[in-house]
Amino acid sequence: MIELLRKAPLLSGLSTEQLEHVTAHAVAIHLDEGQWLFRQGDPSRRFYFVHHGQLRLFRLSPEGGEKVIEIVSPGQTFAEALMFLKAPRYPVCAAALEDAELIGIDAAAFAAMLRESVDTCFEVMGALSRRLRGLIAEIDNLTLHNATSRVARYLLAQVPADRQGFALEVPKGVLASRLSIQPETFSRVLRQLTQDGCVSVAGAQVTIIDRAALSERAAVADTAELGGKGGVGH
Repeated sequence: MIELLRKAPLLSGLSTEQLEHVTAHAVAIHLDEGQWLFRQGDPSRRFYFVHHGQLRLFRLSPEGGEKVIEIVSPGQTFAEALMFLKAPRYPVCAAALEDAELIGIDAAAFAAMLRESVDTCFEVMGALSRRLRGLIAEIDNLTLHNATSRVARYLLAQVPADRQGFALEVPKGVLASRLSIQPETFSRVLRQLTQDGCVSVAGAQVTIIDRAALSERAAVADTAELGGKGGVGH
């Protein structure tokens, strides 16, 4: 468990002794596909490291609609910032997109460890600050770019320059919600990018054919929709 936790950016700076302290208060958790880990409003007593599988973090509207806030993949932690609040509650729901293996870390024990080491506290604060910068960039992406740009940016982020393609393992409906667009809009954009020769799609496999052209689509920052008149979320 210690070697697994070293992979998390939040925990990579901890000493072996500190990681032993963390694992002493940690639990291994298995989730079946579709199983919920916690619900919006539940008391927050643990934060989590994902070893295997993916989870979606989402909020529920009063009408029961879902808005996906984040898709969490192996090697990532989530819900850690809540340990700094008094009587915290989870602001989102969490459910497994596929069978998943997690490590649940006791938030109170972890916070107590931070109080004993200023250096470690600053390490963790640095990791959380980097996460915050990423979230700000995500807000920019969702508010300053149209649907085509959002999808293009997502595709480029999944494929480093030395690779050509990847498997689209997240359900399209979940991914569309994450990008704040409608599922039909996501499908329409993907079809257009295929017709334009930017990408090819075969089942769940997406291959980037023309990275330069796709990058141009990603840079678009107007609010015109692909073949439609609605706002950026339609």
